[in-house]
Amino acid sequence: MTNAEDQQLEQFRAVYLTAEDLRVAASILYNAYHDDPFFFDALYGGDLAMYEQKLRGAIREELNELWQQEQALIGLFDDDRMVGVACIVTQQVPLGEARYWHWRLKMLISTGWQSTQALINKEACLLEHLPSPRCGILQFIAVSPTEQNKGLGSQLVEAVLSWCDEQPELDGIGVFVSESSHAQLFSKHSFALLEAISIGNVEGELLFYRGHENE
Repeated sequence: MTNAEDQQLEQFRAVYLTAEDLRVAASILYNAYHDDPFFFDALYGGDLAMYEQKLRGAIREELNELWQQEQALIGLFDDDRMVGVACIVTQQVPLGEARYWHWRLKMLISTGWQSTQALINKEACLLEHLPSPRCGILQFIAVSPTEQNKGLGSQLVEAVLSWCDEQPELDGIGVFVSESSHAQLFSKHSFALLEAISIGNVEGELLFYRGHENE
């Protein structure tokens, strides 16, 4: 990376999201995950418009739940403009089959029973393969489509790692990836392969960052 590129990246700052940021964060995530293999497998039932409605609902409800449960929602900003977002959930919040009923009900209304169950099954699978109950999951990470190919994805991952390193109760963070470009990005930032797994009809990899304290 050149000095000019370094200076351009320095103008971006990673901070915790406020409640007022959630709408923009949801829009960034929707655009980034529109063609995601897992969400397409979990939510698509033959009608593209219905799929898009379900995806918007699933992202909205999950963001609101993470906010209410005081989980780590990190935004990457250029001045006051959000250009990226990362969302981490820890097992201090019931996940998978232990999800709260109010979350299940909201997801049922937004996505339907089968899609809600697919989201639960994904979490249950990840929890089964993580090294310990003291691990977090990177639920979402995305850069705005207009800001791609500027190195912001790496900067956002670094913000996640810095957050993880500051959590003494965490053993690390896992993330499920199903695309090779995403796996390469995380691998460049100290994520290691835990296991190749299949979630629904989607094959991918569970990658894991152990954090400096656990190396």
